[in-house]
Amino acid sequence: MSGRLSIAVVGPAFPYKGGGAHHTTELAHRLAAAGHDVVIESWRAQYPGFLYPGQQTISEPEGEPFPATRRRLDWRRPDGWWRVGRSLRGRDLVVLAVLSPVQVPSYLGILAGLRRGAPVVALCHNVLPHERKAYDEPLMRRLLRRVDGVLVHTGEQAELARGLTRRPVSVAEMPAHLPVSAAAAAGDREVRRRLLFFGIVRPYKGLDVLLRALAEGPGDVGLTVAGEFWGGLDETRGLIRSLGLESRVELRPGYVPAAEVPELFAAADALVLPYRTATASQNVWMAYEHGLPVIATDVGGFADQVRDGVDGLICAPDDVASLAKALRRFYEPGEPERLRSGVRPVDHGPVWAAYLDALTGAAR
Repeated sequence: MSGRLSIAVVGPAFPYKGGGAHHTTELAHRLAAAGHDVVIESWRAQYPGFLYPGQQTISEPEGEPFPATRRRLDWRRPDGWWRVGRSLRGRDLVVLAVLSPVQVPSYLGILAGLRRGAPVVALCHNVLPHERKAYDEPLMRRLLRRVDGVLVHTGEQAELARGLTRRPVSVAEMPAHLPVSAAAAAGDREVRRRLLFFGIVRPYKGLDVLLRALAEGPGDVGLTVAGEFWGGLDETRGLIRSLGLESRVELRPGYVPAAEVPELFAAADALVLPYRTATASQNVWMAYEHGLPVIATDVGGFADQVRDGVDGLICAPDDVASLAKALRRFYEPGEPERLRSGVRPVDHGPVWAAYLDALTGAAR
C-alpha cells in the first residue's frame, strides 16, 4: 500500500491507561503525520472488571489524545460490534490492536460487520498471553485466520503466530510510545544504592526472583517496587519478611501517574526487568530516556534492546543465582557510573518509519 490511506485503528485509547492505550494513540498520531486519514475506534467499556483487576481508566490522559477518537465499542453490546464493523467498510486498512484474547469476541463481531469490506491487520502485542488459559489459543487461532495479515514485534512471536494461521505474518520492532513525562531530566548521577522494579506486577515478570536475588546480592542495596499488583501482594509481603528484606524493599502498590515517574527513576541506579517471559518492553526505552541502565533477563527482545556491559546487563531468566551475580556485578566499584555513561536515548523516528511501512504493507 502507498499514498494517502483511509485507516481505522481499533483498540484502547486515552483515557485508558497503560502501554496499549499509549501505543494506539501514538500510532494514530504517527499515521496522521505521515499523511493518512485516520480514526481510532475505541471503547466506552472494554472489559468486565473481573477480567482486568487493575484500574482501567484515568482522569487525565498521559499524552495528547488523538482528536478523531470514537468510543462506540462496549463489551456489553455485541450488536454495537457489528455496527462498528459495518461502518468501516470501504476503508483502505483496518488495524485491530490485539492485547488479549479477551478482545477476540468483539473483534470477530467487527469482522462480521465488515464482511471483507476492507483489508484487516491484527497488530498483536502478544500473540498469546504470558499466563495462558485454555481458551486463549482457540480464540486467537480463530481471529488470526480471519484477518488478512498479522504484525508482531519479535521473531519469536512471529513463529507463534505462524503456528496459528497461514495468513502473512510480518515482524517490526515496537517503537517507543512513552508518556509525556518520560523525557524529563534524570537528575544527578550520584549512586543511590537502590534499584527499581516498575509496572504491573504479574507472576511472569519475576518479582519473586528479584527479591530472592536481592537477598543474595549486595547487602546494602534497596529496591523500590512501584506498580499495580494483579494479585499476590500479600504473598510478596510474606516473601519480603521471610527473606529479611523489610528494611530494604519499598512497596508502592497502585498505578503510578506519569507525573510521578521522573522522581521514581531519578531515585534509582538501574531499572530491573527480571521477566520469566517477554516480547518487548517500553520500560527499557523509558529507563534510557531517564538515563538509567537496565538489568534484564535474556527473554523476548531484551537482549536486542540492552547492550550487555555497555548500557546494562543481561542475565538468565528465572535464575536467582544469575540475577544475584548481575546485581553484584552492577555494584562493583565504578560500574554504576560507567554503565550509566553508556546510556543514550534512542532516536525512534527511523523505528517508527519502518513500523508504519510494515503495518501498511502487512495486509498486501
